Amino acid sequence: MSVIASLASFVAGAKASALPAAERDRQRLHLTDTVVAALAGAQIPEGKALARLGVDGSLAGRIGRQAAAIRLTEIDDIHLPSCTTPSAGVVPVALALAAHENKFEPETLAGAIWAGTEVAARIGMAVSGPQILYRGIWPSYLAAPVAAAATAARMMGLDATRCGQALSLAFMLMAGGVGRIHGAPSGRWFLYGNAVAAGVAAAEAARADYCGDPEILEKNWLADTHGIAIDRAQLIPLPGPKSIYAALSMKPFCSAKQGIAAVEAFRAILASPVRLDAIAKVRVRVPRAYAGMIAARAEPGTRQSTLVSVAHQIALAALRPEQLYDVDRSAAKPDTDVSQLAAKVEVIADARNWLSVCQDALIDNAGCQRLATAWRDPDGGI
Repeated sequence: MSVIASLASFVAGAKASALPAAERDRQRLHLTDTVVAALAGAQIPEGKALARLGVDGSLAGRIGRQAAAIRLTEIDDIHLPSCTTPSAGVVPVALALAAHENKFEPETLAGAIWAGTEVAARIGMAVSGPQILYRGIWPSYLAAPVAAAATAARMMGLDATRCGQALSLAFMLMAGGVGRIHGAPSGRWFLYGNAVAAGVAAAEAARADYCGDPEILEKNWLADTHGIAIDRAQLIPLPGPKSIYAALSMKPFCSAKQGIAAVEAFRAILASPVRLDAIAKVRVRVPRAYAGMIAARAEPGTRQSTLVSVAHQIALAALRPEQLYDVDRSAAKPDTDVSQLAAKVEVIADARNWLSVCQDALIDNAGCQRLATAWRDPDGGI
């Protein structure tokens, strides 16, 4: 069975009721979290700007704009092992099609959401999402057409054969690469919304008997066309009622997930307490893969930069903590105190894999020595 055939079989038969109770509870929690993000995103200027683009009136286009309004909030969930944000591009597809198709069975809705969520995360893991992100490839954008097609195909009740055609068409609609987009409203959300809309359209085409190439992933197509290596084994769902829901995480405030740990750590330090005027330097050590991303400085008038810049977020946590929860930020005025504290923050790329170091410490002598040495190192240690 081909990779796409395996994925299609899973999508067509996905039943969330078979998942363990804890994972079904997680799914309900993430559904609620996504709906809240949708309500917030629709009320801010960038979300309203997306809504004004809806001149074509197509169902797929409307769904795509709803997905983008969720994603732009930076309060939607994330699957860190794949570096994808599944629910933003899946939940609006399922809910909109439930209303459009008059399919209000909880089992169908839950199965469609699970199918799309699983597909998004598995694509991200298969292409090493955390690594390719820093080559200018946005994993969530890359996976969006296929995840949306999977969700839509399940909501439409397509059989495994048509699901396979929908998924293959959606794979061929993949883009992924983005430039350094500046200004507001950001073109990132236009691109992401179109990627989701394309996936819904792929499912509509498959329902109308349009055909793709279900064998496309048996070849080196993704490497040849996009320069992305793919681990096909990661795409095939594991047997049994298991999902990636346990690995999905939610954000405590509006932020790129890669910077949240540093902000929370700084908050803990301030609780010591520490006087802000006594701080000369704040060093944030993170993996090399995303050091450059969160080291970016907040740019005046650019909402997205304030969500990504860990220096800006740390300064807000110390001086204007309520602003961490501001989804909009488009009306924020220059703040000298925040800028001065942010200027003291330095992001350092740490080549060490701390997860590996800690796990190896209890396995062999060399691992134990690595952790103990790192612990006592006053400059590069813990």
